This record gives sequence, C-alpha cells and structure tokens, in this order.
Amino acid sequence: MKTRMMTGVLALGAAAALALTGCSSDPGTGGGDADSKGTVTFGMFNWDEGIAVTNLWKAILEEEGYEVKIETADPAPVYKGVADGDYDAMLDVWLPLTHASYIEQYGDDIVELGAWNDEAKLTIAVNADAPIDSLDELAANADVFGNKLVGIEAGAGLTETTENAVIPGYGLEKMDYVISSTPAMLTELDTAMKNGDDVAVTLWKPHWAYNAYDLKDLEDPKGTLGEAESIYSYGSTELKDKFPEVAQWLTDFKMDSDLLHSLENVMFNEYDGSDYEPIVKKWISENQEYVDSLTA
Repeated sequence: MKTRMMTGVLALGAAAALALTGCSSDPGTGGGDADSKGTVTFGMFNWDEGIAVTNLWKAILEEEGYEVKIETADPAPVYKGVADGDYDAMLDVWLPLTHASYIEQYGDDIVELGAWNDEAKLTIAVNADAPIDSLDELAANADVFGNKLVGIEAGAGLTETTENAVIPGYGLEKMDYVISSTPAMLTELDTAMKNGDDVAVTLWKPHWAYNAYDLKDLEDPKGTLGEAESIYSYGSTELKDKFPEVAQWLTDFKMDSDLLHSLENVMFNEYDGSDYEPIVKKWISENQEYVDSLTA
C-alpha cells in the first residue's frame, strides 16, 4: 500500500549487529549496560492489538540481548514522541484511514517500516441478536440501545472517524456518544452481554472480543468507516542507525489475525493480571517456530 522506506537495511543490519555486539556500551547504540545491545523504547497506545504485539516484541528483543521500555500514551503523544526521537518505534498505525491525520501531521518525521497485518477494519458492533443489522437503522432504534453508543479514547482514530463521519452520516447526533477508554468500553460491553441487554460499541477487527462474545457488525452502506485497513509499524528517523537489525525485523514482521487473536485472547480474556511477561512467554513457547522466524 505504501512504498517501503527501509530497503537495504538488511545488509546494514548484519554489519551493525556485529558492531553492537562488540561495542554495546557505546552511547550510539541506544544506551543500556555493557552486556546489552541497547535500550529500545516503544510508544504504545491503549489498543489491544498494539499492547499484544508490543509486549511480544519486548520479549523477543530481550531474548536477543536488548533492553526494552514501553511507554503508554494517547495516540497524539505517541506520534509526537516517535517524531521527536523520544520513542524508537510504534507498532499500531492504521492506514489508509484511521490514522491518516497523524501521518499528515508527523509523516515527514517518522519512517514507515511495513504493514504487519492487512485485515484490520473499524466497526460499530452490537450483540448478535440485536433487532437491527445496519447503521442506517440505528437512529430510529436508538432507544433499544439506551440511546447510547459507547466509544473509546478521545484521541483514537476510531473516535475521530465516528465523530466526523459515522454520526453525521447516519443522523446519530441525538444519541449519547460516550467517549471514555478501551477498558471502559469493554466493561460496558461485558456487562451488557452478561445481562442480555442490547449494546452498541465502537470496535475494530482484529479484536479478541469477537471470540469472547456473540457480536455482529452493523452494515455501513455509506462507507463511513472505510474499507479494510493495514496495521503498520513506524520508527523514528534514527531507528535504522541506532538499531539496524531491529528495524529490519520490524520491517519484515507479519502476523495474521488468527495468530493475533490467539495472543490477545490469552492476554486479555483468559488472564486477569497486568504483568504480561509470563503469559507472552508461554504463548511464545507454544508458537516457537513462528516467533523464531521473526528474527531469522
């Protein structure tokens, strides 16, 4: 979809990796102790697929000898952080629609590494037995859903698209559009599903909620949510010089939705804790051949 901007890094990466091994305490390698290849810092916002793959890469890179930091923020600060070089990379850029405004603002100061999933889609989801099937029926049946559409974070591209395209496109201005957070939206979804209530939420695919609950997407005849998108990794302009092999690994990274769903499911649905390290390591052990291929 986009032109790859990291061609030629592989050869550089091989040479630089040798240099990093011998000079790991050099400030030019990104810091870290004498036994580390340096510290890679990821900016991450609170979407489950981003949390899942960022924690996956944290485990992978630590096994490869890097130190890894993850800093969580809303999308705008993450984009600015990568553009300013405060973060080395981010792994949850949705294009061509959802994050188009951020790419327009910061695109000259960040580097596209590659798309790792091409099956992403923004949705408005309801319980599967809800009495409507299309967004053009929602306004007339708003009371069925408590006159409420439950959203996520204010800075999310999905929120912007819902506000600027879906709501005016389908005359939903009289509904209460609740902008909260992804965890809050999922809590409302879980409560409604357990109580047998009708519920309408902003959601996206791939997401583990489609495995956990009996949901359906409302049809979007006006195309306000866009077509299927791809999820990209982006790096700072310094990434390929600081960490060439990491840049190459992220450029080559691919993960289909089935694999992603399985990782998300063990992290967010089957596990109640907040320390994902042991859960991710267990998933890696069960998918070792795939994980090994990511740094081959």
